[in-house]
Amino acid sequence: MEPTDKSSRQLRRGLCYSNGARRQARSPSVIVIGAGMAGIAAAHALREASIQVMVLESRDRIGGRVHTDYSFGFPVDLGASWLHGVSKENPLAPLISRLGLPLYRTSGDNSVLYDHDLESYALFDMDGRQVPQELVTKVGEAFECILKEASVVYLLTDKVRLEHSDDMSISRAFSIVFERRPELRLDGVAHKVLQWYLCRMEGWFAADADTISLKSWDQADDVGKAYRNIGSFGLVSFQASFVKLCSKWSSKIQEELLPGGHGLMVRGYLPVINTLAKGLDIRLSHRVTKIVRRYNGVKVTVEDGTTFAADAVIVAVPLGVLKSKIINFEPKLPEWKEAAIDDLGVGIENKIILHFDKVFWPNVEFLGVVAETTYDCSYFLNLHKATGHSVLVYMPAGQLARDIEKMSDEAAANFAFMQLRKILPEASAPIQYLVSRWGTDIDTLGSYSYDAVGKAHDLYERLRIPVDNLFFAGEATSMSYPGSIHGAFSTGLKAAEDCRMRVLERYGELDLFQPVMGEEASLSVPLLISRM
Repeated sequence: MEPTDKSSRQLRRGLCYSNGARRQARSPSVIVIGAGMAGIAAAHALREASIQVMVLESRDRIGGRVHTDYSFGFPVDLGASWLHGVSKENPLAPLISRLGLPLYRTSGDNSVLYDHDLESYALFDMDGRQVPQELVTKVGEAFECILKEASVVYLLTDKVRLEHSDDMSISRAFSIVFERRPELRLDGVAHKVLQWYLCRMEGWFAADADTISLKSWDQADDVGKAYRNIGSFGLVSFQASFVKLCSKWSSKIQEELLPGGHGLMVRGYLPVINTLAKGLDIRLSHRVTKIVRRYNGVKVTVEDGTTFAADAVIVAVPLGVLKSKIINFEPKLPEWKEAAIDDLGVGIENKIILHFDKVFWPNVEFLGVVAETTYDCSYFLNLHKATGHSVLVYMPAGQLARDIEKMSDEAAANFAFMQLRKILPEASAPIQYLVSRWGTDIDTLGSYSYDAVGKAHDLYERLRIPVDNLFFAGEATSMSYPGSIHGAFSTGLKAAEDCRMRVLERYGELDLFQPVMGEEASLSVPLLISRM
């Protein structure tokens, strides 16, 4: 390594070394790449375990896809903003409760279909006419029924084989359902409401319905069990199994997600990140370009050529960054690891945050625009109901989000405002706006992961599995809770514990009786939840 003032300072700190340095002369060390929720959680846990740790972050701020902005004079989240699962089972709940951070519950259940209470929707057509609530509820029930039928089609279509079945997209499955069950087709306003529900589902996955896997969208293991009964016990047994499956379908998604509903972080997520980051050695504006792993340690090179070294590395960068190959691994990652990176889907959902001088919209949590296609549907989160601030958040996803990212911030804000004026013609112009660009942001290149058509759900686990002294963390490494901030947090803790075990094992300092990181956490303070 070429001597520089910067690298010499690192050498004195014990985190860089020359080729001739003896590793036994220093204590165990780890480099964490990425100061998002997963990286910060991992670094915090390692520091608590008395492991030397340094965090390298490419941005000039911490948080990653947690980005709380204060330019309006109050906090608004451009990235993660919900706690999905307001309960003690959520690994983030103890920290949030101890910090006294209030949550606003936007739903009492965890359904992907109804991630907000139905009575808190106000849907309008393009002419500004509000859709009757009874119709919204009825179409919501029909939407769930069509999804059930789509899974029946998936299992019984002639594409299914006893040993293997071809996957299909949600939109393709819907088309087959309507071909086979024309009575389920909707027309007029009901069809537009159905498209809006599908649009909300696309927002959940940050992807278009023609790319979302029918096989894996809800990770319904019971479907696979029912399907396997075809081969084991014949079609009659399968049909009985599937009837039982459909009877509990509504609760299945709740089992896949954490209980307690969805809670909006009223004061934003940054206080959580700042608390975990306190006391950590974080190097901002350090974009990693190369990771070299050897039997005796790992070397990490950043954009300006500076090299850092440690016993192990935790890679906690977004999936989109891994896909872009910005980071060069030497030697190359195994084929199975590269396949997991390439095959996992990464979607885009953005926020266009509009701040108004007064409130002129209904006191509901969501305003929606129904249309003939999901691309033309819209929805706005009403932050006034949760925070008291006169703010609406427009949330495009998939192809629409990609198209809007081609616009300037001003044009994007104006586009969102025009969508609002379709349903509220007397709307006044916003006085301020903010626009996220997670798809083109070089430090993210996407919002979060999802199951793509034809790809196995265990790709998440393959991405998590360590390679020698390289460990991986982030929402895209969570089998159970991909795309969520608590998924990122828990994988950070998992990577830290695995890394700690590996490093201490090498130094002969492993204590098998030491509690696993996070094991001692308990929910000692109740979560602050309001309902306006």
